[in-house]
Amino acid sequence: MTQTEHDTIWLTQEAYDKLQHELADLQGPVRQEIIARISAARDEGDLKENGGYHAAKDEQGKMEGRIRQLEDMLRRAEVGEAKDDGTVSPGMKVSYTFAGDSDIEELLLGAREIEDDKLQVVSPQSPLGSAILGAKKGDTVSYEAPNGKQIKVTIVDAVPYGG
Repeated sequence: MTQTEHDTIWLTQEAYDKLQHELADLQGPVRQEIIARISAARDEGDLKENGGYHAAKDEQGKMEGRIRQLEDMLRRAEVGEAKDDGTVSPGMKVSYTFAGDSDIEELLLGAREIEDDKLQVVSPQSPLGSAILGAKKGDTVSYEAPNGKQIKVTIVDAVPYGG
């Protein structure tokens, strides 16, 4: 199966390293600690009424789900710098305006796992992200909001994200 650009998750090196560290922690010490708690609760006897056992099993299920999610994200990750060709692509800081509004908004097009206190991070798979993907400075595109309304945005600028 070929990975398409739409399946790719763009990450900064910092975000990629952070996710790898989280995965290693979950697969190692966190997993071992939960297994030890399950084992200790199992040793207490009757599992039907053992709240500690059920809580630990629930936590184990959530942890295993997060491990699968992280493995998938890291497998699909593209780490690096965006191309500075003025085209909106993952890794770009995008300035835009909504139709009829002169206020300039900014976002980072990339995986939500990238944390930035100053910029809203928007996934390329989201309605807004997929609408602006491939657009250039001056282009107006539209997307359907969750309420069904068509929203138009105009790209003011698109530059590689500097972190």
